[in-house]
Amino acid sequence: MMKCNSVAPQLSILAFLFLAGFFLTGCGSEERTADRDRSPADPKQIVEINTPDFNADSAFQFIADQLAFGPRVPGTESQLKCRDYFVEQMTRFGAEVEVQEFTPRLFESQRSVRCFNVISRFNPENRNRILLAAHWDSRYKADHDPDENMRDQPVPGADDGASGVAVLMEVARQLGKNTPSVGVDIVFFDAEDQGEEGNYETWGVGAQHWSRAISRSRSPRPSYGILLDMVGASNPRFGREGFSVRYAPDVVDKVWSVAQGLGYGRYFVNQSVDGVIDDHFFVNRIANIPMINIINRPPGTQTGFVPHWHTVSDDLDVIDKRTLKAVGHTVLEVIFREDAGVL
Repeated sequence: MMKCNSVAPQLSILAFLFLAGFFLTGCGSEERTADRDRSPADPKQIVEINTPDFNADSAFQFIADQLAFGPRVPGTESQLKCRDYFVEQMTRFGAEVEVQEFTPRLFESQRSVRCFNVISRFNPENRNRILLAAHWDSRYKADHDPDENMRDQPVPGADDGASGVAVLMEVARQLGKNTPSVGVDIVFFDAEDQGEEGNYETWGVGAQHWSRAISRSRSPRPSYGILLDMVGASNPRFGREGFSVRYAPDVVDKVWSVAQGLGYGRYFVNQSVDGVIDDHFFVNRIANIPMINIINRPPGTQTGFVPHWHTVSDDLDVIDKRTLKAVGHTVLEVIFREDAGVL
């Protein structure tokens, strides 16, 4: 993913005009509003529903499983083995699974590489659907590593990639045991993280492909979506990301309200943060499905992301089970509240 304040110089005139209004308000200077931690929520907003328990130990193991294959860089044996692992696991959880293959041109070499979106559906016949997504590829080079000698090495991608997927795998495991009536699409996007800085169309390639495909499809379309990206590190700061607020403000409000009502207000903060060119950006623009991004944007870092972003340090030891719990619990609660008609 790429910070939006690095995009404008490379946009076409039309794209620049389309986004200019947002840049003036979202990317020029980060809006600093006071934290309004609404945890615990107003008792009138708390409704008892039978939401299954999110198991953070299980989610952590799903991260370890992904890392055991090696970096999930498109075009590698690790990629193929991890793809097959997803298909096996999600099928075992009871989902209807589709592998969506596409062949984009990636990396500086612009070579064609086989990539795979893994799409899992619960209650595929239900037209009332929610989209959950994360990217599963890991970046082909650690271009932000403090050690210049490591910058050509692939990123392990424990947080940036595997954490979001692992949370959704545990969500899927719970849905298989406690299936709600609402339809749920869980998409693992490939080729999100192989782009060139300053060239926004080279990021989120799997999401671009999926968005074009669903726009042509007669299949039921999700009413809204939630993207998870870098949701595993300690003491995260999930601010209200710029493109999420621009395209799906109501979804941001409902998800943040649920998270804060569950007691996670110190993670899900009521502060605006810069927009990020991430998978949700393309789902919003191409598929016209309102989608938000739960992404860790801690203050005071040079990149605007966590210190291990795009470094070889993005390994299993950066993962905090408490963060996985907060995000997974929130996502499950949103699903089951939606199913109960109380969102």
